[in-house]
Amino acid sequence: MFDLIIIGGGPAGSAAAITAARGGARILLLERGRFPRHKVCGEFVSAESLELLASMLHPEHSGALKEAARISRTRLYVDGRVIGAAVDPPAASIARFDLDAALWESARLAGVDARQQVPVRGIEGQGLFRISSSDGEFESLAVINASGRWSNLNGTASSEHKWIGLKAHFAERYPEPSVDLYFFDGGYCGVQPVAESRVNACAMVRADVANTLNEVFEQHRALRERSRNWTMASDPVTTSPLIFREPQPERDGVLLAGDAAGFVDPFVGDGISLALRSGAMAAECLRPFFAAKISLRLAVQDFRLAYEHLLLPVFRASSQIRRLLTLPRPARRPLLLVLEKSPRIAEYLIRKTR
Repeated sequence: MFDLIIIGGGPAGSAAAITAARGGARILLLERGRFPRHKVCGEFVSAESLELLASMLHPEHSGALKEAARISRTRLYVDGRVIGAAVDPPAASIARFDLDAALWESARLAGVDARQQVPVRGIEGQGLFRISSSDGEFESLAVINASGRWSNLNGTASSEHKWIGLKAHFAERYPEPSVDLYFFDGGYCGVQPVAESRVNACAMVRADVANTLNEVFEQHRALRERSRNWTMASDPVTTSPLIFREPQPERDGVLLAGDAAGFVDPFVGDGISLALRSGAMAAECLRPFFAAKISLRLAVQDFRLAYEHLLLPVFRASSQIRRLLTLPRPARRPLLLVLEKSPRIAEYLIRKTR
């Protein structure tokens, strides 16, 4: 019997586990995979969440943040233009291979019962939950689902076009401290440094346009030229389909965090930051319930209201910017002219997605 069972050990699940454990709750954290591992991710952590991340990491694993590359600029390569804007204060770039493992170990050191390679098969009940898994059945007073967007626990959704995500690390001499976004018809590719002489290339693309990173690089002339001198530094990883929908922070009394609640537009959103914040927020909202001060229903309601007030605007702003940048070329030309001549407007749009 646990106070809280958390499904999924990524940034959202680990942040929830650490926060709840520090409040004295008895936590079971179940992860179907195994760390360390690469994930399709831009690996960008905005400055607004660096303090939260630092507070989550155990001193033994704080090096993942201290050694992270800093990003002080962004450049948009679209329709032959280069639109630059400052990222101030600077963000951090942390490989998920290192970040997820550091957060997982920090949760374990915080007293969490953390188990890897344990797929969850189902959730039953309300008030007293029963979790069935490959490691047996467990009961808890509350559940946080942070299992990601493609878990069997999160249902299915449809989309007119099939979008896929692709990512790999590449060796590059002297990468600039910039997150560079290369847009083309049917997708985009983001490139940023993740370590000395190493960049992360992460793309979101329609399946009818490209299926490999090399095919993605061929879609944009500047990106094709830049990638010619790259050598692969990690195995490529993919995920599909990518589907955007309105975030849902709760279902049947279960709190949803990270991508399980909603998948933010990657080229303008801040997925790692949103995962950390939503996971910590979910655990904080449950704290008075564990202290027998409020009911689970009220705790879930508090989380929904906090999520809708603090995080939902980020999703909506990101979606609006994606729609603007993916308009037909003649329609988006006035927007690009404004952004090119007024960097402050571009910086404002960046802040709206944080």
